[in-house]
Amino acid sequence: MKDLIIKTISGRLDEFFKLSTWLYEHPELGEKEYQAAALLSDFFEAEGFAVERGIYGFETAFRASCGGHKPGPHIALFCEYDALPQIGHGCGHNLISAMSVGAAVALKEILEEMGGTITVFGTPAEETNGIKGILAEKGAFDGFTAAMMAHPNVITEESGTSLALCALKFEFIGKAAHAAAMPEKGINALDAVILLFNGVNALRQHVPSDVRIHGIITDGGVAPNIVPDYGAAKFYLRAKGKDTLASVIEKVTNCAQGAEAMTGAACKISRFENAYDNLRTNQTLSERFTSNLKILGEEKVHRASEGIGSIDIGNVSHVVPVIHPWIGMGNGELVIHTKEFADCTITDQGKEVLYKGACALALTAYDVMESEDLQRKIKEEFIYFCQ
Repeated sequence: MKDLIIKTISGRLDEFFKLSTWLYEHPELGEKEYQAAALLSDFFEAEGFAVERGIYGFETAFRASCGGHKPGPHIALFCEYDALPQIGHGCGHNLISAMSVGAAVALKEILEEMGGTITVFGTPAEETNGIKGILAEKGAFDGFTAAMMAHPNVITEESGTSLALCALKFEFIGKAAHAAAMPEKGINALDAVILLFNGVNALRQHVPSDVRIHGIITDGGVAPNIVPDYGAAKFYLRAKGKDTLASVIEKVTNCAQGAEAMTGAACKISRFENAYDNLRTNQTLSERFTSNLKILGEEKVHRASEGIGSIDIGNVSHVVPVIHPWIGMGNGELVIHTKEFADCTITDQGKEVLYKGACALALTAYDVMESEDLQRKIKEEFIYFCQ
């Protein structure tokens, strides 16, 4: 069976790479990936998958499923296809999609004999609104045995952790006045924003080392001789776990309320993007993926590094066992989220990442489907960490 999986992916690798290259050449921003979603949905339909478009109210989200006649495990794979502004696919989402496509196509070849179901989710806006998180809340992944994806990177690493994230917008409503003639008549909203930043900077000394707080001022007035009546800032708050993050949110909110009290500018707090949960890697599943990757010729798989970013598959990992490993493109000088990284996805190095990622995903899914003992261990680990 494993030989058939590898043979299928090898035989159609050029086709999968062409799909990845097309996505590279047609980058689209989050929730506007109309061409990408259509291309991938059409592809899966042509392969005999049952495709649902626009799932859960998101125009560029889809679900493509294929199952055997026998019951069995249900495995989820993910396609990501949103690009970065002015950069394109500097996060390699074109390769992520192609890896999941290749894995799903290969697995379809064995489902009739193995049993079980493969579902590929097309998930928009990983870089911004984290649609996987919303799908998780709506129950899209309930009942799955496992969920997997692989991500291109500078080096190859095991699936690890990520930071939980909350995106907060702070708006201050003041009162305009002539800044020289009648400043006493005004309420300075920009002062409130600056006080918020000063409060956050003082707070940094009193939070755990895994906490990250970073923000920008989006509005601060229109002219120097007018007291700003509106000021706004956006912040990302991050931490290793949701409990710590909740504490940080409370502390930063207190800073905003303090700025409101000191200036008289009314404060409004809202979330401008969806929240991301921390990633909880299923180690049992991760070890199997790493083993398959080494069988495919990956000589060095680094231990998982400390998670410093945030990814929306973190939300999925709280409802189903998940892995999110990284596959290196063999160039240690690359920097992710750059044009150079995007360009590398359409080189021979990118093609090699596609091959290894698609094969390792499919082989790992096969291992899960084939072994009830492995299924049990994956589930037991997941339940343990949910307690």
